[in-house]
Amino acid sequence: MSDADVVVVSVARTPFGRFEGALRGFDGPALGALAIDACVARSGVPAGAIDALYGGVGMIASAVLTPVRQAVLGSSLPETTPSAAIDRACCSGMTAIGMGFRDIRLGEASVVVCGGFESLSNTPLLWPRQRARRLGNVTVEDPLLIRGRAVQQPIAVYTGDEAIRRGVGREAQDAWAVDSHRRYARAQADGYFEFERFTVEAPDPKGAAREIKADESPRPDTSLEDLAKLQPVYGGKTVTAGNAPGLNDGAAFLALCRRDFARAHGLEVLARIVDYVQVSGAPTSGTSTPALAIARLAERAGADACGWDAIEINEAYAATPLVSTLTLAKGDPATAERLRSRTNMHGGAVALGHPLGASGARIVMTLINGLRRRGGGRGVAAICGGFGQGDGMLVTVD
Repeated sequence: MSDADVVVVSVARTPFGRFEGALRGFDGPALGALAIDACVARSGVPAGAIDALYGGVGMIASAVLTPVRQAVLGSSLPETTPSAAIDRACCSGMTAIGMGFRDIRLGEASVVVCGGFESLSNTPLLWPRQRARRLGNVTVEDPLLIRGRAVQQPIAVYTGDEAIRRGVGREAQDAWAVDSHRRYARAQADGYFEFERFTVEAPDPKGAAREIKADESPRPDTSLEDLAKLQPVYGGKTVTAGNAPGLNDGAAFLALCRRDFARAHGLEVLARIVDYVQVSGAPTSGTSTPALAIARLAERAGADACGWDAIEINEAYAATPLVSTLTLAKGDPATAERLRSRTNMHGGAVALGHPLGASGARIVMTLINGLRRRGGGRGVAAICGGFGQGDGMLVTVD
C-alpha cells in the first residue's frame, strides 16, 4: 500500500430504465445530477473538497450544450467545481474514471468524481440544415441506428459478421444472452445490486410519484426457444433484439481519491484502481477490443492475461464477451470457457441494460462489488466503444 494509491470510496448508480420507460422524464444531465449527489453522499467527502468531475456521454452530447456542466449545476456540488464531458462512445464512462485516475496519480487532484450518464429515450432525431434548398424533401436521421460516416453499416450488423469470422455463431450468442438474464436474476434475488443502486423517484404515466428501485430490462423468463424465433436486426446475420441490450437510460458515478486523503478523512476504501488503458483497432473490431485492453493491462502488470479473479466485459452484444474471451484464450476453447466462468458472473448489459455513457462506470462498480463479495482479489473491467475503440481498468480489493 502507498499513500499515493488511487482508491474508490463510493459508487452509486440509478436503476437502468428501458427505452421510453420509467426514467424517460429525466434528460441526461438530470440523471447525472441524481447519481452525482448519491455518490458524493455515500462517500462522506465534503462537496467542496472535490477537485473535479468527469462524465462520459455516449450519444451526441446528450442533445444539450455542455451536458456534464449542466449535471454539476443540477447537483449539490458547488458551481466552482470544474468538469468535462467525455465523448468516447460506450467507453466514455470508463474513460472519465481513467482521467480522474491520472489526475490523482499526477498530483493534480486529491478527490475526483467520475462516471457517466445517458438518456437514449430523449435522443432527438437529426434534421440537417439545408438553407439553400427552398423546395424538396428533407432526410431526417435517427442516431439510434448507431452508425456513422466511418462505417455506414449499423454496429449490430458488422458485430455479427465479426463474430462469425472469429468462430462465434448465433446459437452461442443466444445461449450467452439467456445466461446473462439468469445470472442477473440470481444476483438480484441475493440483493447483489444494492451496493450499486439507489432509488429514484419518478412520475408514473398518470403523473403520480413512484419509486424506481430495480433495473427495468431484465427478463428472467427468457429462453433459448424464445430467442431462436427472433430475426436478426437490420438484415444482419446473428445479432437480434434478444442477444443485444436494449436502448436504455441511466447514470453511474464513482468517487476516487488518494489513499492518504481517505485515511485522513475516515473514509472507507472500497477498492484500489491499479491501472487504466485505452486501445483502438480496426473500425469494425469492437468485439475484440476488450481483449486487447485486458491483454495490455496484463502486460503492464506482469500478470497472466487469463489469471484474473473476476472479469467484467460490457455486453455491447452477447458476441462481445464471447469473442473477447476466445481472443484472450488465443483460440483455445477450454481456456475460453474457464475465462467465461469468471466473466460477468452476475449478468451483464444484455440483461440489465446499456445506457452508453454510464456503462463503463457501471462495470467498474460491478467488478468492485463482486471482488468485495468474494473476500478480495484482482479483476479487470473492459469495454468496447464506437468504431474500434476499447478501454480497460485493473482493480484490486484487499
